[in-house]
Amino acid sequence: MRTVRAAVTTSVALSLVFAATACGSGDGADSQPKKLTYWATNQGTSLEADKKVLQPELDKFEKQTGIKVELEVIPWSDLLNRILTATTSGQGPDVLNIGNTWSASLQATGALLPWDEKNFGTIGGKDRFVDSALGSTGAPGKDPAAVPLYSMAYALYYNKKMFADAGITKPPTTWAEVDAAGRKLSKDGRWGIGVEGSNLSNNIHQVFVLGKQHGTDFFTADGKADFTSEGAVAAVKQYVDLMAHSKIVAPGNAEYAQNQSLSDFAKNRTGMVLWQTPQQTFAAQGMSEDQWGVVPAPVASGTPGQGVQTNSMVAGINISVFKNTRNLDGALEFVKFMTGDEEQILLNKTYGSVPPVKSAQADPAFGSASLAVIRDTLAKSASALPQVPEESQFETVVGTAVKELFADAAAGRPVTTESVRAKLDKAQQQMPKK
Repeated sequence: MRTVRAAVTTSVALSLVFAATACGSGDGADSQPKKLTYWATNQGTSLEADKKVLQPELDKFEKQTGIKVELEVIPWSDLLNRILTATTSGQGPDVLNIGNTWSASLQATGALLPWDEKNFGTIGGKDRFVDSALGSTGAPGKDPAAVPLYSMAYALYYNKKMFADAGITKPPTTWAEVDAAGRKLSKDGRWGIGVEGSNLSNNIHQVFVLGKQHGTDFFTADGKADFTSEGAVAAVKQYVDLMAHSKIVAPGNAEYAQNQSLSDFAKNRTGMVLWQTPQQTFAAQGMSEDQWGVVPAPVASGTPGQGVQTNSMVAGINISVFKNTRNLDGALEFVKFMTGDEEQILLNKTYGSVPPVKSAQADPAFGSASLAVIRDTLAKSASALPQVPEESQFETVVGTAVKELFADAAAGRPVTTESVRAKLDKAQQQMPKK
C-alpha cells in the first residue's frame, strides 16, 4: 500500500464482499506437499523488479524444504478483486499478501486460515510481532486472518531545494505550517503539496487520520457507518481544501492515482508529499537521499501521539493462507520462512519498509533517520483503520466521495461544508444497513 505500493487504487466489487463465502476447508490440506502458489503484492518499482527480488528467496526456500513456490506478483489495481473472486471460486493461491486494511473484510469471507495460538506457534509465536502491526490483522476479539509482513506509516517528505528556493528554513510539523509553506512554494508552475486525488485508498488514509484529529472514526463503536458526523465532514473538507481553498495543490492532482505526485516531487514541481517510505521511488526518479528530508506527518498542534494527535494510519502488508490450501504444512512453513529474521531484514531493507518482527526491527539496517521517523510513528502515533467487515466498502464509497470533491475543486466548483456532507451522505447510503 504505498509508493508503487501506496497506490492502492482499489476497484472493489462491492457485491462480492458480502456475497463471498468460504472456500472449502482443508479437504486436501496435504495433497500437494511439494508445491505452493503465492500471490505477492507489488512492493517495488515494477512487477518485474519484485520478481527479481523475490525469486532468489523462493529458490532459497525450495532448497531448504524441497517445496517449489510458484510466484505471481499482482498489481494493486487488480489485487482485491482477484482475492475476492478467489474466495468465492476456491481457485486462489495457497499463500497471498494482502493490504493490512483489508484484513477484517477478508476475514469476514471465512476463506482465510485463522491464526490461532496453534498456528502462530508454528511460526515462533504471536509475541514476535509488534503490537501496532498485529492491530491490523483482523477484527478485535477474533483470531487474526493474517500475519504482518511489511510495516509502513505516513510521514511528510519535503524537497530541500524547493524549500531553500522559497526561503523556508524549517519543515512544517502542523497543518498551519504546511499551509504557510505551501503558499510560499506555490508559484511559477510549482506547487506546495502533492495528492493522489483519484486514488481511493490514499484518500481514505488521509481523511481517516484527519478524522482522528477531529475526534471521529467514521464508524461508531458498534461498527455502524458514521460518515456525516461533524468530525468526518471537517476532516474531508480540510483535506480537499488543500486544493479548493488554500490552492497549494495543482488542480491536475485530482486525476492522480498512479504515484504521479512522487514524480512531481522528484522533478522539483511539488515541495511536499505525505507518503509511506517512498525512498525507492525517489531513487528511481534520480533523486538522492540528500535532496529530500522527512519529518513526522503533521498534526493540528503539539506533538504526534494517540487520539487527536494521531498522524498516520498503520500501513503495511500482511501474509495470509487460504483455508483450502492443498499444502497446509508447506504454507505454514513458508509463512515462517517469510517472517523469519533473515528474510524480514533482507526484504524490508530492499523495500524500504520496517519489519513488524521485533528482533528484525532491531537490526542496524533500520536505524537510519528516515526510517526512525516511520518506526517512531508506528510505535507512538499511528492508528489502525477500522477493523470492521465493511472496511473495503468504506474505502470505495468514501474514497470516491473524496475523489469527486477533488474533481469539483479542480473544475472551480465550490467545495462547501454542505457539499461535503452531501457526498458523504450519499456514500453512507451505499453501505449495508445494520
